[in-house]
Amino acid sequence: MSDVASARASDGSWPLGKIGQEAFDRWIAPHLGAERREVLVGPRMGVDGAIVRIGAGRVMAVTTDPLSLIPALGPEDSARLACRLLASDAWTSGIPPAFASCSFHLPPDLPEATFGAYLEAMHDEWKRLEIGVVTGHTGRYEGCALTIIGAATLIGLGDEGRYLSPAFVQTGDRILVTKGCAIEATAVAARLFPGRLGAVLEPPAFERARALLDQISVIEDCRALIHVGVRGRGVTCLHDATEGGVLGALVELARASEKDLRVEKSRIPLSEEARAACEIFGIDPYWTLSEGTLIATVRPELLAAARASLEEAGILVADVGEVIGSGGKLWLTEIDGDVRPLSIPESDPYWAAYGRAVREGWK
Repeated sequence: MSDVASARASDGSWPLGKIGQEAFDRWIAPHLGAERREVLVGPRMGVDGAIVRIGAGRVMAVTTDPLSLIPALGPEDSARLACRLLASDAWTSGIPPAFASCSFHLPPDLPEATFGAYLEAMHDEWKRLEIGVVTGHTGRYEGCALTIIGAATLIGLGDEGRYLSPAFVQTGDRILVTKGCAIEATAVAARLFPGRLGAVLEPPAFERARALLDQISVIEDCRALIHVGVRGRGVTCLHDATEGGVLGALVELARASEKDLRVEKSRIPLSEEARAACEIFGIDPYWTLSEGTLIATVRPELLAAARASLEEAGILVADVGEVIGSGGKLWLTEIDGDVRPLSIPESDPYWAAYGRAVREGWK
């Protein structure tokens, strides 16, 4: 593993970014408060949100994520991106989000005009997504800094028979991947160091890299698949490939569903621009930040309908493998034909690579 990939947080406890299974089991799982029988899907690795029964055949879907202001993107694009990241996680439950709670913990020196531009863009995006902000908190505090400036929670309400989770994954399901690898990492690279990336890509490929910012969402992917049907009538599970990338998401799905997945790496789309951006960053595109990529399991008899629905929406999709039985591992066929069992996601090298690029002033 490279120095970047093995970078640790300042206290040495775990790598930068989202915690892994070991840290979750040690620090999070034992400290979840009271057990509530209404909780149908609770906190665990590989699950993008919770499902809570509220009665009369209805459930509440809940998800929480950080709010970021990324200097390379600016306040408006950062705000729109934050909304889409949250909404994407919410849509993977099968229940559309309707309400938001936002908490901002701002650096003392953040200009009011910058925060104002962020809020205005966020307001517009929430309206576009038909989500209303119903509560929150805002303040300036010592010790806060960019890029994380707070967190938000989204809530949706729907029928109990419509929600999705890894529990519904079945042997024989086909595994779909939309768009490809390193979507978000590539979009950020195109703005963080456009000179470096532009020097190795032809203009059309560079413009595709910049345009990826608008694809950092799986809302339309989820909508297209849910339209086909859910559970035994179509898609059995939806999972967002965020930190840890496509392979990390597949390992998480295998563990959460307690099913073995067989996937061919050569079938996973990897664009020219993503490959180039990750080479400059010094990171593996299969294991890095890929918000905008959806992992879906689909009943085999409805595979054609699922692919057709995505393609009709203009979304690239690849059939990369199948669910082969109980277990909880990803059986990855490498490009050279070797088969490798994976049960623990690798640490995402993105945050350390991003920090290095910022410190060194890459252009």
